[in-house]
Amino acid sequence: MNTDKLSVRLQTVAKYVPKESRLADIGSDHAYLPSYLVKNGQISFGIAGEVAKGPFQSAEKNVQAEGLTGRISVRMGDGLEVIQPGEVDCITIAGMGGSLIASILESGNEKLGSVKRLVLQPNINAIAIRSWLVEHNWELIAEEIIEEDNKIYEILVAEKGDPLKPYRDIRFETGLLVGPFLLHRKEEAFNKKWSLEKKNWNRIYKQLESAAPSAETEEKKQELLQKITLIEGVLVNEDSQWT
Repeated sequence: MNTDKLSVRLQTVAKYVPKESRLADIGSDHAYLPSYLVKNGQISFGIAGEVAKGPFQSAEKNVQAEGLTGRISVRMGDGLEVIQPGEVDCITIAGMGGSLIASILESGNEKLGSVKRLVLQPNINAIAIRSWLVEHNWELIAEEIIEEDNKIYEILVAEKGDPLKPYRDIRFETGLLVGPFLLHRKEEAFNKKWSLEKKNWNRIYKQLESAAPSAETEEKKQELLQKITLIEGVLVNEDSQWT
């Protein structure tokens, strides 16, 4: 992967960045995504934000090597600290846990006034992002699920709007967990992901059954049972090849 050829994961993120956006890519690592978007004429300006010194220096080096220092600003800071209010209209955050992404958005919420679109790619726990979007009046407008190098990724796209609109014709709890758009399509990667998750939850449940009884253990067992039952309703005989 480089600034000319992205991974399938980042290509999927890139295609949801609106043309002529002013973009902040948070946790930009090597600055591959903003560099690719500038070189392909998709964004007018980019910020590559990094909290760690090593990735920050790598991003700086790549941007300089590509001759893009006038179009991409590489900045070191935590989350949305690297942007000023009104500076960008699209934010991408990819390759982190869903809880961390939600935390970054929450901590920098005052920076989102001018932002028209969020493109978010959690490695795990996408439910934390969907919950945050609902609570803060961001409407999920698209989702994708892909498999690359034996890992499954979800990409969530949101704009300001009616946060409950995607969930109106489905059970809300189910939509938050698996994604309302993904639920309707039930692609192969979706079925594989949730079949494997259910298998893992069943394994943990059996371990808890052997544990010493406690209120905490019982609570965890009930939570797992609820999720297992919910996913069984979603898959409906579509998970046999993954179990």
